[in-house]
Amino acid sequence: MHSTRWQTLLLTTAGVAVGTWIVLRSMARDGALPPSVPWLVVVVELAIAAVVFVLGWHVRQYLQGKRPNLSALRAARTVVLAKASCYTGALLAGWYGGHVLALLSGTDEPGTGGRVLSAAIAMAGGVVLAVVGLVVERFCRIPPPDASADAARDRPAPGASTP
Repeated sequence: MHSTRWQTLLLTTAGVAVGTWIVLRSMARDGALPPSVPWLVVVVELAIAAVVFVLGWHVRQYLQGKRPNLSALRAARTVVLAKASCYTGALLAGWYGGHVLALLSGTDEPGTGGRVLSAAIAMAGGVVLAVVGLVVERFCRIPPPDASADAARDRPAPGASTP
């Protein structure tokens, strides 16, 4: 499995933000306001980011030899969860970023300040989730095998005859 590139996440975020902005602007032309963002969204984003980070920290400790009882399956699942967190965070950041753009660019309705603030905080929560996913992916990276150890293993033992 390859590491997630931050450029891909940034492109995903920008694409979703533009798409969301277009949809919400067309809704605003029909007189509908973008939906308000509940504060619970940020709590859930940060809770998921915290769980992913803790699981990644356990894998990091295992790779450093400080936690010998971690199963390989749990480590593999943590990597998959980290990758999913990267993309989920990017999608959420784009979605709520589109809300911010739509609210800032077109509505003069009273009370949009609170909507902008809650959408911006939710967007920041999505960014945190994506960054935590990238960090945990790095935690789970296994170092490449040592080239000198491979060469020593492949070398015949002293005194052994070669075919």
